[in-house]
Amino acid sequence: MILKDEAATASLGARLASLARVGDVITLSGPLGVGKTALARGFIAALGHDGEVPSPSFALVQPYDEVSPRVWHVDLYRLEEPSEIDELGLDSAAGAVLLIEWPERAGLGSWPEALALSLEFGPNGDRILTAKAPPSWEERWPLR
Repeated sequence: MILKDEAATASLGARLASLARVGDVITLSGPLGVGKTALARGFIAALGHDGEVPSPSFALVQPYDEVSPRVWHVDLYRLEEPSEIDELGLDSAAGAVLLIEWPERAGLGSWPEALALSLEFGPNGDRILTAKAPPSWEERWPLR
């Protein structure tokens, strides 16, 4: 899927929010500046959050408990070792949707049932999205 600009990326996030269920994990991979946070912003805004959605690069975890379903926006960019993930308390997010940027920092296979989205820079300043949908997403995600 080609996303022409940041607005298209946020719009995809909003569409994705309408498909998400409690307990889902959605991973967002790609280089710096490709639009992972823009997608997360669209997702969280579509669920009713009307404030700012900062990148959780420094906090690592930003919960949004006022939206439904609840969302934990996670950014693992600053992790130095996969074992540091244990300190984030992600097991406490059982009643939420996890949006995880930079999931590869946690080690391969950390979320085998996640909807794995990858964004790459396209040749014309656009973004190219690829998705790997697990069985739990087969009926929901249009990019099978």
